[in-house]
Amino acid sequence: MTKDDTRPTDDDALATLADIPAAVGLLTRLPIRLDTDAAVKRGARSAWAWPLVGMIPAGLGALVGFAALGFDLPALWAALAALVTQVMITGAMHEDGLADTADGLWGGVTQARRLEIMKDSRIGAFGVIALVLSLGLRAASLAVILPTDGAFWALLVVGVVSRAPMVALMFTLPNARDSGLSQSVGRVPQNTLLLGAGCALLAALVFTPYALIALFFWVGLGIVILAIIARQKIGGQTGDILGASQQVAEISALAVFAALLS
Repeated sequence: MTKDDTRPTDDDALATLADIPAAVGLLTRLPIRLDTDAAVKRGARSAWAWPLVGMIPAGLGALVGFAALGFDLPALWAALAALVTQVMITGAMHEDGLADTADGLWGGVTQARRLEIMKDSRIGAFGVIALVLSLGLRAASLAVILPTDGAFWALLVVGVVSRAPMVALMFTLPNARDSGLSQSVGRVPQNTLLLGAGCALLAALVFTPYALIALFFWVGLGIVILAIIARQKIGGQTGDILGASQQVAEISALAVFAALLS
């Protein structure tokens, strides 16, 4: 074996610059050139960048909301404009995960049936209710946050922090099925989890230190509850559970800032 053969490759590195466009390509609908082969080889190791991607829909949504306020539209209209922007950028993938999770976890009796329902593209009553509640709670919080000082930084932090739980659940919970997005990406290594969590912690510490404790307490509580339910009902996590975790975390984080900034 030569000396060159012992050097770590990009596939084994803790982080690479290519992880960021890979994360953007996975979590948004933005047209970005992506080295698919490299992204597949990196797999779950690129998940540390998922929280960073949250700044894109959060930042652009905030700017659209501020523009709406600039045209003297009511705060609720501005909040809805911000939400529409975010949904367009992400392709509603997290909302879709929330709806499928609600339908599956509460619409089936057995583990197999719950997973079958979650895989079905049709939406049921539980999914509709979950979406209405998610959009309503987020819009209500955004209507409070957008007109306040520091709103832009708060919303950036929400975008970052709300995507860190996806990385955490991929590390802590096994895959509930042998196929699907979560299974294809693989299990998140511990160092990847720590780096992703570090990105979220740093963003909160730099931009919104006043909210740090409340933010991580309430987001953490919501995610722990979701993880326990997912483990009991389907035996682990799926791509839908990961999407639902982002929605739960975003609702919790927005509620924290709405309370602190109002």
